[in-house]
Amino acid sequence: MSRIIMDVPETTNRIYDTLQMELNRDNIFQVPGVKHTYMKPRIVAIIPAHNEEKSIRDCLAGLADQSLPKNLDLDIIVVADNCTDRTEEKAMLAAEEFQLNVKVLTTENNKLRKVGALNHGWKYIYGDVLDLYDRQLSIYQHLYQKSVKAILGMDADSRLAPGALKSLWEGLSSARNIGGVMAKYTMRMPKKKSLLSKDDVHYEEKISSGEYGGPITRWWTHQQKQDMASWLLNLQYHGGSTYVLGGQATLFRPEALQDIVNENKLDGPWQNDSDVEDMLLTWQLQKSSWKTLISPDARCFVDAMRSYHTFRQQRNKWKSGTVELLTNNDIGVKTRHIGKIWRSELKTFMDLITRVLFIVLLALAFATDQFYWSWFWLTPIALASVLNTILAIKTPMHRPIDVILAALLISPELYLWANLITFSQVWLGKLSANKKDGWANQYNAERGKTQSKLIQGIIVIILAISGVVYLCIDHRDYLTSEPVQAALQPYLMTGWVTLTILTIIASAHMFYQIWTLRGKVTA
Repeated sequence: MSRIIMDVPETTNRIYDTLQMELNRDNIFQVPGVKHTYMKPRIVAIIPAHNEEKSIRDCLAGLADQSLPKNLDLDIIVVADNCTDRTEEKAMLAAEEFQLNVKVLTTENNKLRKVGALNHGWKYIYGDVLDLYDRQLSIYQHLYQKSVKAILGMDADSRLAPGALKSLWEGLSSARNIGGVMAKYTMRMPKKKSLLSKDDVHYEEKISSGEYGGPITRWWTHQQKQDMASWLLNLQYHGGSTYVLGGQATLFRPEALQDIVNENKLDGPWQNDSDVEDMLLTWQLQKSSWKTLISPDARCFVDAMRSYHTFRQQRNKWKSGTVELLTNNDIGVKTRHIGKIWRSELKTFMDLITRVLFIVLLALAFATDQFYWSWFWLTPIALASVLNTILAIKTPMHRPIDVILAALLISPELYLWANLITFSQVWLGKLSANKKDGWANQYNAERGKTQSKLIQGIIVIILAISGVVYLCIDHRDYLTSEPVQAALQPYLMTGWVTLTILTIIASAHMFYQIWTLRGKVTA
């Protein structure tokens, strides 16, 4: 056995500190000057971290919990991206505490945010094709490149459950044409705010970090968990193929990422052409005939958006990025799941039209005294109650109150309206010539630099409803007169027929969803 020391600058926490070389006649790299040597295979995790001093330790603790696949090492690259806090220091302390092989890289004036940070980590391993000096990698760096068998892309505020990395590796190595395998995500539920003493010197810090939260925060977190569970269950029912390998925790095959670099003439696999860089990368992998899958066993815990405002900004970024990929032909890449995504957009549009049409028809019917009850309307309500109850039960670590609110349709309906507002804003934004910076908006919302207009919106809606009710009461004799009723009756009939057709379609879709959830697939 021989020892090789990588030819890189000296640092206390570098990956290339000392690497064991073993004789292996079946796996010999023919490198001049180094004979009959071989470097142990490894997984390399690349973790972009922008001002993540509060979460980076937990992320690395999760990696320390992993039982590595046999004969594999784990190296970690933390990219402290434009940080103004102690992210780098915290990462180095955690590496020492958990005895991990961690290399901390730093960026300055990185304009490409997460994409730039991820590519910075990639270039550290595979070199920078845009290097003016065309530096040649040492023979040891070539050996290191060959030893990298998988790249784990992770967010700094994510944590892998024990055994997750081994499950991801088993999924990736199960077939040669698998380019990436994503963990199943679930949002971390904040602890009850009532358990935290207000005399705690770290009270404000623990609240702002999301470690503790009140009833609304905890309710909002569960709704995001249930939404994620619904998405994961649907994909798994249809074979486990996914149109987005989420950046929170995905294991990639290096050759697949290198294909993206070579085919698109990039300096790194990730591109800044979209607000959803992980979705764009996934579509490019599929275009190159690589499979993109969800692991049935690997679990990853991620942070939820703790308020309506931060949720809106995150979903605006996700939705606008998805719409841009669907409609921008200049990007030149499409997913094999494009039909599924368009059907999802159509379903959301139908949900919006159905609710708006129902509110308008109901208001006109009451105002003109032409309302008639139909028992048929209970059908979609019953199906929705059953569907959301099943989803709540299948959501990991659900609470009894979550199941009850789901069965009563209170939580699902409020959450749906939040998504309908985002849907409307994004598609209307397509008509605008000004493109918004989704990353900046989300970051500013999370840091408290922007404020929600939810309260003002609710007040405006209440005032508008109150005004309409007052006018209807004040002019009731006119609105219920025979000429007005006769004039509106055809429009009401057409509207109710249209609503009935939409309701039948929605009911059929809910019945199909209930049918798909009958299996033992878990979220």
